[in-house]
Amino acid sequence: MKENNILVDKAMDFALRIINLYRYICYEKKSDFIISKQIFKSGTSIGANIAEATRGESEYDFVHKLKISRKEAQETMFWLELLYKAGYIDVKSCSSMKEDCEEILKILTSTIKTMEKKIEEKRNFKLKNNN
Repeated sequence: MKENNILVDKAMDFALRIINLYRYICYEKKSDFIISKQIFKSGTSIGANIAEATRGESEYDFVHKLKISRKEAQETMFWLELLYKAGYIDVKSCSSMKEDCEEILKILTSTIKTMEKKIEEKRNFKLKNNN
C-alpha cells in the first residue's frame, strides 16, 4: 500500500513494533499469550482502521473509522502500561512505544476535530442556503 500520508505511515510503523513486541513476549519470553494477543489486536487495529478510513464511503464514515482507531490506540496504551507493570517489558521499551502511540493519538484527534468542523461548516452552509 503506497500512501503519502504521515498517519498511515506512523500507524504502519507502530503496527510493526507491536508485531515485534508480540513475538518477543510469546517466543523469547515464552509467556503470557493472552495479554500479548490483546495488544497485538488493538495495536494493529489502529492502522487497519486508518486504512479503512482513507477509503471511507463518506466524510462521516471517515471520522467514524478514525474514532475507532483512536479507541484502539487508547486501549493499546493500557496494554503497554500493564505489560510494563507486570514485568514483561522494560521502562525504555514501554516509554518509547507509548510515545509513538501518543503521537498517533494526537494526529488522530487533530484530524477528527478538523473533519468534524468541516462537516459542521458544510451542514451549516447547506442549512443557510436552503432557507
